[in-house]
Order: sequence, then structure tokens, then C-alpha cells
Amino acid sequence: MPVSEREKMAAGEWYCCLDAELDRLRQQARVAVHAHNTLPPDERGAAAPALRALFAQAAPDIFIEAPFHCSYGINIILGERVYFNAGCTILDSGRVTIGDRSMFGPGVQIYCAEHHMDLPLRGAGIEIARPVTIGSDVWIGGGAIILGGVAIGDGAIVGAGAVVTKDVPAGATVVGNPARPISRL
Repeated sequence: MPVSEREKMAAGEWYCCLDAELDRLRQQARVAVHAHNTLPPDERGAAAPALRALFAQAAPDIFIEAPFHCSYGINIILGERVYFNAGCTILDSGRVTIGDRSMFGPGVQIYCAEHHMDLPLRGAGIEIARPVTIGSDVWIGGGAIILGGVAIGDGAIVGAGAVVTKDVPAGATVVGNPARPISRL
């Protein structure tokens, strides 16, 4: 049975984000993100050394443009040749797994945290972390938002500006707010 707030977060239980250990982990992520975002462009590339050291797992050939932001980093798993364009954000209170060769347009956002609906509990920092799983060969258009608890299947396309609130089947194309399937042209 999870005891610490970090253990509760990892187990997908309600936890308090106002916690010293979680504060320390978020600060560790801020330092790594800052180091990445301030590297000279010719040093930032595929290596992403500060971020790779932070992530749970990352293939050696990922490429993350600056600026980039994540909450913890420790919950992020990136497959081979994953690419993030500028301005992407991953609020990784939950596990975020991204398959090989998936590409993200500028400003894509992934939000794992869901704050409590009860006002006093929300005010006390109570939230739950929902995982996000993105398959291989997925293309996420610029400005898309992916909410916690969503799985996006291999080869899917998420249109620019879409808000993904439900699972996306493999090979599907979704657009809009909320994201809905369309036929590929």
C-alpha cells in the first residue's frame, strides 16, 4: 500500500502535490529543463543530455527542440527517433510512454494531472495522475492537447489544435475539440 505522496502518485491514487519530496523532484526537473533550453543550438540536438539523465528512459536518438518543459521527467519514456518541436510541454505526474518515430508539432501539451473536483480538496493540492500512452509512428499536430488517461494507437494522426479526451485507435486521424475521427484524404 503506497505511503508517500510520490508512491500514491505513481500508483494512480489521489495524492497531495504540495509535498516536500514532489517539490524536490519538480525542482530537479526545472534545473534539467533550464540546462536543456539554454544550450547552444548545436549542442541541444539528439543527445539532450540534461533531459536524458532526467527521463525514466529515452533512446539515444531522440530530438527535443527548445523550449521544452516537463513537471518531473522521471515518468517519461521515449522510444527511438522521437521528435518534439519547439514549445512542447509534458506535465508528467503520470507515466507518459511514447513509441518509436513519433513526432510532435510545436506547442503540443500532455497533461496527466487531474485536480480534484471538490473545491476544498482541490485547494489543498489533491490530484490524481492519469497515464498517457502514445504508440509508434504517431504524428501529433501543433498545439494539440492530450489529456491524462488517453492512449493513442500506432500510426494515428492528431490534427493541429485538437483536444484529445478519449483513446485514439491505431491508424485513425482525429481533429477538433473534443477530437473526433475523420476519414483520411
